[in-house]
Amino acid sequence: MAKAIHTMIRVLDEARSLTFYETAFGLKVADRFVFDGFTLVYLRNAEADFELELTINHGRSEPYALGDGYGHLAFAVDNLDAEHSRLTAAGLAPQPIKELTRDGARLARFFFVTDPDGYKIEVLERHGRYR
Repeated sequence: MAKAIHTMIRVLDEARSLTFYETAFGLKVADRFVFDGFTLVYLRNAEADFELELTINHGRSEPYALGDGYGHLAFAVDNLDAEHSRLTAAGLAPQPIKELTRDGARLARFFFVTDPDGYKIEVLERHGRYR
């Protein structure tokens, strides 16, 4: 059986991204590997073993084109309203909270926030399939 272990995104500024992901989601550096031409940084928190891999290509100064294929990362939280308020207070400008219903029942409550490189991140309240 396969186990999902990480997803990778390319970022321009390692320090800026580390600050964002720690402030927003409590992700801390689990490992950091410097190679000729690029650095790999693996982030995680105590909630799960799944990691976010940041790839920093040395010497790159132009923003990455995210294209039209990228969707989003997602995090589940216990108290969506409190997280929205916390991210707002931290100056991270989360979008308004939305609710998605299906057949008259709540499927999800969520909001999106954007990281420094333009990646969209969905923050969902733990409910139903979103645990």
